[in-house]
Amino acid sequence: MYNIFGVKFVNGDYHDVFLRLLEKQFMVVPSGPGLSTIDKDKRYYTALKSADFAIPDSGFMIILARLFLNLKIKKLSGPKFLRMFLKEEKLKEPNNLFLIDPSKKESLVNRKYLNNIGIKISNKYQYVAPFYKSKEINDQKLIKHLNELKDRPKFIMINLGGGVQEPLGLYIKKHISYKCAIICTGAAIAFETGQQARLPVWVDELYLGWLARVVQKPHVFFIRFLKAFRLVYVFYICKVKNIL
Repeated sequence: MYNIFGVKFVNGDYHDVFLRLLEKQFMVVPSGPGLSTIDKDKRYYTALKSADFAIPDSGFMIILARLFLNLKIKKLSGPKFLRMFLKEEKLKEPNNLFLIDPSKKESLVNRKYLNNIGIKISNKYQYVAPFYKSKEINDQKLIKHLNELKDRPKFIMINLGGGVQEPLGLYIKKHISYKCAIICTGAAIAFETGQQARLPVWVDELYLGWLARVVQKPHVFFIRFLKAFRLVYVFYICKVKNIL
């Protein structure tokens, strides 16, 4: 386990990650653009530090950790994690997986995809998240729904954008009446369903996932990944000024 900015990163071992999820832990997958905001976005940063562990998804963060902190970390991207996770036999057991989706359309697409690969999921085990406006997330409808499920899911997978899904995961962890694994994989499932830019495995392995997204949808991803270069500054203030 590596502590970077107070966030607990595992060393890219999927099997270690899955064992932690079986222990009902809270997992986050911070992106480079997301990490570049932690000195400004306190809600997001608090959620990252409160997670039981994070997986090293950002190739840029891994490179900077080597340069600034002399840490050699093995990458485990969100898409790679998800491809392996969805092959687990436990997910084929009824009602073990609960999804939180960004829209009705993506909820239907995700359900169809999972059913097609042998993970049977009903709309009772999906929730379309509202637009969370306030600084502090408060979704009593979601908590009520989760608490009233007859069969409690072993895994809650949040498919929302970074900066929102992590505070929501922390909110669920604090308010749900039982323990289960909480997984913040964001758009990872959208790569599999085709709702996001396609991400070939070899591109992901070469730390070029960001480039594939920029090439396929430049109007969406160019500015976002350009902002990730601010992560150099975040490492600087962490290492030299010891602010974080």
